[in-house]
Amino acid sequence: MALVDVAGARLEVERIDVGRGDASPVVMLHEGLGSVAMWRDFPHRVAHAVGRDVIVYSRAGYGRSSPTPLPRGVRYMHDEALSVLPRLLDELGVGRPILLGHSDGASIALIHAGAGKRPVAGLALMAPHVIVEDVSIDSIAAAKVAWRTTDLRARLMRYHDDVDAAFTGWNDIWLHPDFRAWNIEAEVHGVRCPVLAIQGEDDEYGTMDQVERIARLAPDVELARLADCRHSPHRDQPDAVLEALVRFVDRLP
Repeated sequence: MALVDVAGARLEVERIDVGRGDASPVVMLHEGLGSVAMWRDFPHRVAHAVGRDVIVYSRAGYGRSSPTPLPRGVRYMHDEALSVLPRLLDELGVGRPILLGHSDGASIALIHAGAGKRPVAGLALMAPHVIVEDVSIDSIAAAKVAWRTTDLRARLMRYHDDVDAAFTGWNDIWLHPDFRAWNIEAEVHGVRCPVLAIQGEDDEYGTMDQVERIARLAPDVELARLADCRHSPHRDQPDAVLEALVRFVDRLP
């Protein structure tokens, strides 16, 4: 684990090295309440399954990374994708990554690749968001109730230095009325690299419409629909996700 200074923040970064410095590494982008630690052993499983080095980091305000100003703006994912992520990749000497994102992290990956400013080898997206759906808002509102009435805060404290800021920074902006108009379909239209889009059929935060929109907008999209799977495919169906990742990475140029 290392701390890397990027864009005025100190970000925690972990690199799993499997000795393939000649190949595009996998850079993992966590969900709206995620962090390096919350991936658990999945980054190591990815590295050894696909035979690529893996880099995973916590965004500012999450995990052991430094705080970030709150409240977040509607374009917080754009800010991460277009400003912070490019600087982090430069700092780490990564020129052409495979971006593996979950939820917010998958949307950040789409925005980054869709801008077309830097080469991206491929996108592997788990439960991505391209529009705001009613089911998303309903579940995020339910999470706010759970935050106040259950042990959710105590469970998240293990993963974040400032758990209150991590939760409210994510929850408040998604429930803000201005966020209902958030839409990144134009950005998805700019994606030119191969895409693997993985969606659980039982996802409580989004429907299959999310990945189907990506398939209509980007030229090279493989869809993986997983039964008996909610919002975290890497937890609910890890073997199926790893199998899909191996096939996807093997076909990349």
